[in-house]
Amino acid sequence: MRRARMTKAAALLLAGSLALAACASDEEGGDTATGNGGASGDLKIGLAYDEAGRGDKSFNDSAYAGAEAAIDEFGGEVQEVSPNEDGSNRAELLSNLAEQGYNPVIAVGFAYDEVLGEVAPQFPDTVFAQVDGSNADGAKGDNVTGLVFAEEEGSFLAGVAAALKSETGQVGFVGGVESPLIEKFQAGFEAGARAAKPDIVINSQYISPAGDFSGFSDPAKGQIVAQSMFDAGADIVYHAAGGSGTGVFQAAAASGGRAIGVDSDQYQTVEDPALQAVIMTSMLKRVDNAVQAFISDYVDGNVEGATDVLNDLSTEGVGLSDSGGFITDIKGDLDQYRQQIVDGEIEVPTSL
Repeated sequence: MRRARMTKAAALLLAGSLALAACASDEEGGDTATGNGGASGDLKIGLAYDEAGRGDKSFNDSAYAGAEAAIDEFGGEVQEVSPNEDGSNRAELLSNLAEQGYNPVIAVGFAYDEVLGEVAPQFPDTVFAQVDGSNADGAKGDNVTGLVFAEEEGSFLAGVAAALKSETGQVGFVGGVESPLIEKFQAGFEAGARAAKPDIVINSQYISPAGDFSGFSDPAKGQIVAQSMFDAGADIVYHAAGGSGTGVFQAAAASGGRAIGVDSDQYQTVEDPALQAVIMTSMLKRVDNAVQAFISDYVDGNVEGATDVLNDLSTEGVGLSDSGGFITDIKGDLDQYRQQIVDGEIEVPTSL
């Protein structure tokens, strides 16, 4: 069954934010940890990234921040690995981490769905977690926990913000890879925009089709897709495209428009001041909090396995950033919509 993490994820909010700026730990680990929780000796975390790896200023970086925050708290080390260009070595990456004694092993991204179900049963004494991968039915093994998010809820607020701040009455959505997960972002965004302005015009496009994960790591294509939206009259574009989001920001800067980031507070993580200036807000998907909380549970011996931990608006697992002050004037509207979602008065769609 799916259960919501209530207080722990919320309590980690500040610590997770600070950890986004942390540097990698180079400490050598000692004994490994085994079983479904409870570390013996130094903590050794295996972190298998999604497409693009660390440095995407978004999804993967947030996962790393959570692992690094756990290392700061408990000591130990984190071993990072990234898939090859076509992702064909994902199973090998997970197996190697388990064989080398890393425990827990965290797979970052839904692209690990199939291979994790193959690998985890081979290592019953290793605890696995998957960001964006459900294991509510236990099909991937009793030693796998799904760290899932209500992306549609945070994206709903992003849609409200885009519609209320748009001066042209036209906004856009750029998805990295056409998939059920990214469609949750799109569905929530479109629902929120239409709730705020029923006559809003929305242009939604994807960088790559289903199965082609390059859409998460191709800023050049991201810029082309977003530029077409700005050229067509949109003045605000929201992206859920990982590392390709940089291209969306570049298109916004070139067009005098604005953009909405994703996963991390990208106003704080982007390095170019010209791009920072166009980031109106970001839909925060607190992968850092979820990863840190999971590792904390592991250390405490409280990992259940064969279940999901749901991170949503009620747990502050998703939300909007207010860096830059661009959405301060509509905070009252956003808070009202947020509360209606938490109270169940608004049911946000998860598909189109």
